[in-house]
Amino acid sequence: MTRATDFAITREELLGTDIEPSYSGVLSFVRRKYSRDLTHADVAVTGIPYDLACTNRPGARFGPRAIREESSAINWGTVPHWGFDPFDELAVVDFGDCGVDSSLPESIPNEIEAHTSNIIANDCATLTLGGDHFVTYPILKAYAKKYGKGLSLIHFDAHYDTWNDRAGKIEHGTMFYHAVKDGIIDPAKSVQIGQRTSIEDTMGFNVLNNQWVHEHGAEQAAAKIKELVGDNLCYLTFDIDCLDPSFAPGTGTPVIGGLSTYQAQRILRGIEGINVIGMDVVEVAPAYDHGAITALAGASLALDMLCLFARKPSA
Repeated sequence: MTRATDFAITREELLGTDIEPSYSGVLSFVRRKYSRDLTHADVAVTGIPYDLACTNRPGARFGPRAIREESSAINWGTVPHWGFDPFDELAVVDFGDCGVDSSLPESIPNEIEAHTSNIIANDCATLTLGGDHFVTYPILKAYAKKYGKGLSLIHFDAHYDTWNDRAGKIEHGTMFYHAVKDGIIDPAKSVQIGQRTSIEDTMGFNVLNNQWVHEHGAEQAAAKIKELVGDNLCYLTFDIDCLDPSFAPGTGTPVIGGLSTYQAQRILRGIEGINVIGMDVVEVAPAYDHGAITALAGASLALDMLCLFARKPSA
């Protein structure tokens, strides 16, 4: 008997999980089919291999590749703690990566926005693998054009990313300042989780910083997020440096005192039922983590996000 493999290209049905050796084959995200045909897809996984100016350590352009590689080791069907296989309920394709021209940096935001708009125009959500956290801003612009402004943002991070950029630059520390100023995000219905740095102005965001989460626990954090977001449409972004460096050493801006992988996963499970419309995991920089712990965390959190998406009210 010949063992089947390379389901990323040979799979015919979008639903269901097929097991193949994790050490071989084409490395799509969790072995989903590579496809640019979104006719029957519910979610498109897509990478944005782009570095902007991640503080201290560049290399997040390699994040999408690393996350896909580690995701091959968690393709076993039922997701622990969720109790179901999201691929039994969601048709998920790996859409490949957004092409960006690094020689024309001023063109990149529009390229990312157009790439995202192309996907969601097909009534297909995005699970984006970054890439510098800046990429969330043009993604949000695309979502706002489809769903309207005033979206909620659920933002896991070590940093607030709301620096007041008076020079008008848009980069990885200012993108949510611009998103609020543009009206894309309603900060009163948005939550930032895990922050442990300083900021001049939180722009009205509700903040459950690292100390709050450690003292109150992940279960209460999840309940607070659901209370604040309510039934508003929300976008979920997870900067991997929200995790403590002991759980995610391969990131551009490590800061001690962060969340554990368990805490992050427990919060995601606890917000089941929110109206999530799009998701991303960003700033995995594999060059600083030869054990691939960070990429494995990113892949696992992305899988949790798919479970969360499968349990949204309209799913």
